[in-house]
This record gives sequence, structure tokens and C-alpha cells, in this order.
Amino acid sequence: MIKIGIILGSTRPGRKGEQVAQWVYERAAHRTDAEFEVIDLLDHPLPHLDEPAPAAMSPGRYQHEHTRAWADTIASFDGFVMVTAEYNHSLPGALKNAIDYLYAEWNNKAVGFVSYGSVGGARAVEQLRLVCGALQMADVAPQVTLSLLTEFENFTIFKPGDHNLTALDTLLDQVVAWSTALAPLRAASPVTAG
Repeated sequence: MIKIGIILGSTRPGRKGEQVAQWVYERAAHRTDAEFEVIDLLDHPLPHLDEPAPAAMSPGRYQHEHTRAWADTIASFDGFVMVTAEYNHSLPGALKNAIDYLYAEWNNKAVGFVSYGSVGGARAVEQLRLVCGALQMADVAPQVTLSLLTEFENFTIFKPGDHNLTALDTLLDQVVAWSTALAPLRAASPVTAG
């Protein structure tokens, strides 16, 4: 069965992403076409990128245990939903750092985006699409953008409107479909992580 990781991309104290990632997971858990798991970057404390440049291109050649553990985690999934905040018109630094640690482990996997911020986090997603394209990931067009003004009570408590469920279901449909379609490419170039 296809396995999709829901990456919680913010590590900032007081982050809202934990509520959003849980919402995505609870909706996804009712599906029977894939398994879903939350990947919280707080559980993978990665220092500022400390691997030599060629290591990311050659899985299995990582110098640090934290990199090997992160590589094993990412290699075990067929696709991803990235839950991202928008900070200063961009994605969180912790998410960019976690992405940059690896290369081959991301290849030939689908990715969708659920974002939040003052304009729904749309600018962070536009940058993530470029980054994921460089990693040979297939980013799906549907996305969920959650405004801090309308989807968070007092800008802190996540209370999404039901209208967001259709967008989320469409995103999950696409991530699962593309992850399934890309399976032959992943099988042709298996990644041995760590």
C-alpha cells in the first residue's frame, strides 16, 4: 500500500502547524487507498546543513547519524503532504533545511501542500514547488490555503470551515494517484538510505 508522510514543517514555539497537520491526518486516516503518518520536524532535530555536498546525491554515504535517521524516514514514504507556514513571504527555515539534507530520497515521489498564513501561505508554496521540482518530485496542482484571518479563531485556534474539506480531499486524491503512478520509477532506481 502507498505510504504518505504528512510533514509538519514548522518548529517555531507556538506554531499553528500542529493543529493543521492533525486535521490533515484525521481526514486522511479515513481513506483506504494509502497509509498516512505525521512526520514532525521537532522529532528530527537537524542542525544547519552539515553534510558535504556530494553526500545528498549519494544515499548511504552520510557522515552523521541524524542525517542517516532522516534519510531512512524519508526513504520509507512514497509521497508527501507538506504542511507549511509562511514566514516573511517564504517557507520556514527548518523545512528548507530538512529538505536540503537529502536528494535521492525525495526523487520520484509526489507532493502536495497545505499552507497557512496571512494570505493562506500561498507564497511559501510557490517557493516549495520550485524546490521540489529540483528534487525530481511531482507536485500536484491542488493545494489547501488556510488564512489566519478566517480559519483561526483569534489567530491561534484552528477552526477550518467545511469548505476546506473538498480541497483537502482533492489534494489527497492527487497525491495518492501520483504516488501510485510514480511507483515504477521508484522501483527502477531504489534508494538505500542511511
